[in-house]
Amino acid sequence: MSLKTIHTLTEEAISLLKSLIATPSFSSEEENTAKLIEAWFNNNNIPFKRENNNIWAYNKHFAEGKPTLLLNSHHDTVKPNQAYTLDPFEAIEQDGKLFGLGSNDAGGCLVSLIATFTYFYEAENLPYNIVMVASAEEESSGPNGLNSVLKHLPELDCAIVGEPTEMQLAIAEKGLLVLDVTINGTPGHAAHPNDDMAIYNTLKVIEWFRDYTFEKVSEVLGPVKMTVTQINAGKQHNVVPAECNLVVDVRVNDCYTNLEVLETIKSGIENGKVTVKPRSLHLNSSSIAKEHALVQAGIALGRTTYGSPTLSDQSVLSCQSLKLGPGLSLRSHSADEFIYINEIKEGVELYIKILSQFLNYTTKTADEATLKQQ
Repeated sequence: MSLKTIHTLTEEAISLLKSLIATPSFSSEEENTAKLIEAWFNNNNIPFKRENNNIWAYNKHFAEGKPTLLLNSHHDTVKPNQAYTLDPFEAIEQDGKLFGLGSNDAGGCLVSLIATFTYFYEAENLPYNIVMVASAEEESSGPNGLNSVLKHLPELDCAIVGEPTEMQLAIAEKGLLVLDVTINGTPGHAAHPNDDMAIYNTLKVIEWFRDYTFEKVSEVLGPVKMTVTQINAGKQHNVVPAECNLVVDVRVNDCYTNLEVLETIKSGIENGKVTVKPRSLHLNSSSIAKEHALVQAGIALGRTTYGSPTLSDQSVLSCQSLKLGPGLSLRSHSADEFIYINEIKEGVELYIKILSQFLNYTTKTADEATLKQQ
C-alpha cells in the first residue's frame, strides 16, 4: 500500500482540487488541469501516459493476464452558470464547503479516485490490475475523451466511474439519444388557405412523443423518457415555412439499445413528411449486476443501490461499471457550485474500503477455487 497515510492523501487531494478549481478547464480546453494531474503523478513517482488532455496510469505491479479494474473521472467542466455570485475560478472554503466551478462535478470525485489509486499503487499481488484515467471532454461527449483512450488500455473487466452520487451505488445509468426531427409542409403566403402547414403537421409529432410509451420498464431505471426540448420554424410573420424542426432528448433504459429505440421512433412517425436523424448512437445505457463483488462490497458498507437518470462516461464503456462518488448530483452545473470538505474525506475513505473489500473477496474466491482444483 501507499507509504502515505489516508489522511495525508486526502489532504493532498483537497489541495489538488483547489488548484483544479482555480484553473479553467472547459471541454477540449483542459491543457492546464492536465498539467496539474501530471504533477500529482510525478510528485508520487507514478509513471503515466498522456494523449491530448487525458492522463492515465497503471498500478506498479501490473501483470498481464490479470483482470483489469478501471477508475475514471473527468477534469473538464461546463461553462459557469450565469447566476454565479462568487468567482467560479476561486476555491473558496467556507462553512465546511469548498466552492468553485467543477468542485462537485466532478472534481471531488476525480481527486478522491486519484488519491485512492495512489493508495493502492504500490500494493503487490493484487487480484486485479488497476488503471486510473483522468479524462477530458466528458461534459461535451467529445471525440477526445475517455472513448479515445480505450484503444490504448487492456480489456477492462469492470469500472468505477466517479460522479457525484453521495457515495451511494448507481448500478445503472440511462443512455442518451438526441434526435433532430424535421417535419415538412407546403410553403406559401400566410394569407392564402393551406391544409399542409409544417407547423400544424408538427403538432401530431409532438403529441406522439408526449404520449408514446415503450413497453419495457427497467427495474432500476424505470421507463424510457422522451422530451421535446427545442422547436424552430419560420422567419417572418407572413410566410408559411417549408419545414419545422424539433430536438428530442431521449433517455434510454437498460432494456433497449439506442438503435432499438431509434427504430421504434422511426416506425412510429417517419413518413414522406417526417424524417428523424440521431446525432449519435454510442451513448448507450450502462449497468452492473447487483450481485457483482464490487457492488456487494459497497452494500456491506451500508451503501444503497439506485438507477441514475444522468449521463456520464459510463456510456462509452462496454464492461460492467459502477457510478460512485462524493457530492450531490443536483449541485452539478448550478450557480455557486460546491462540495463539502467532509464529502471528499468520506469519499477517499469509502473508495479505499470498497476496493479493499472487493480485492480481498476476489483473492479469497481465487484461493478457494485453486484449493478445489488440487
